[in-house]
Amino acid sequence: MRTVFKTSYDADINLFRHSAQAGWYGLLFVVAAALPFLLDTFWLGEFTNVLIWAIAGMGLMVLVGQTGQASLGHAAFLAVGCYANVLLQERLGLPFILSFPLAGLVAGLAGVLVAIPTTRLHGIYLAIATLAVSILTDDLIVIAEPLTNGVVGLFAPTIEIFGVEFDRYATPARFYWLVFAVAVLIVLVYRNILRSPLGRSFAAVRDSEVSAQAMGVHVARTKAVAFGISTAITGLAGALMGHFAGIFNNETFNIIISIQLLLMIVIGGLGSIHGAFFGAMVVALLPQAIAISRDLVGEVLGVGSVAIPGLETALFGAILILFILFEPMGIYGRWIKIRTYFQLFPFYRRDMFRRQKSYLKTERMR
Repeated sequence: MRTVFKTSYDADINLFRHSAQAGWYGLLFVVAAALPFLLDTFWLGEFTNVLIWAIAGMGLMVLVGQTGQASLGHAAFLAVGCYANVLLQERLGLPFILSFPLAGLVAGLAGVLVAIPTTRLHGIYLAIATLAVSILTDDLIVIAEPLTNGVVGLFAPTIEIFGVEFDRYATPARFYWLVFAVAVLIVLVYRNILRSPLGRSFAAVRDSEVSAQAMGVHVARTKAVAFGISTAITGLAGALMGHFAGIFNNETFNIIISIQLLLMIVIGGLGSIHGAFFGAMVVALLPQAIAISRDLVGEVLGVGSVAIPGLETALFGAILILFILFEPMGIYGRWIKIRTYFQLFPFYRRDMFRRQKSYLKTERMR
């Protein structure tokens, strides 16, 4: 077990707790960057999809995990980022290196506009409001047919940066590295936000709005900023998702995507960057795991592969229920417990992570 002795206030906001942790993350970075040399085209595409979902998960995590604001409408901001990115390239002739960040900015501004009238809503009421935004966005895409091409959809052009093309099918390794670079950049931005006064304001609003206001935090403004940052990151994920899919329409970003995003970060572990990546692995790789398992069972029993309608949704729901019942902290929470067990063995106590009763509950501001 490694004990960290903090000798300054800066030790609380360091990017890494100690040099060993930095070394492990450096090794993970090298392995992730080398995946195009280790995997075939199919699995490289699957891990590219994992990274895109992880970026979207980090966007939602800023709002739900860090600020405590429920949202069931982030599929709308995936759509905003996706359509803005392609339209800026096709209608205005902007290169991807400009259209991509602008798409995130447009999605962020859309999030702020949604946040302005909803900053006083809490819990289920905020979730219903964001759900309505997602449904309205689906209808608006169909209504704005001259711009969005309606139900027919749009084709995402091949990405070109300084004369180098990035395409999921033609150059899968380059496309993976592009998505990987964006994911690393988002992780660094996210981590630095958490280390800043803004990140601490997010946590204060999440824990108690009355207490946060008493400490000088402007609650409404903090919520609006959280919405803006969250939807901007989600918009970037939507732009990459459009290039990954190749063609998209209003059904690509339906209400099911919003629900999957929320369930993804709950299963992965709320309030942590790791949780976004763990949850993305479950969402992106679960269909392939089901397909492989179905084929193996068919081979063992000597029967053909039988598709069971709704199996993926049922398994995803079952996984969520099991985690809520037995591991509310998600996959990352389970990893923390396993790591702590080996670090403290044989002094690990079974009730170390038992939830403590709260005797003082500050009511939220109405």
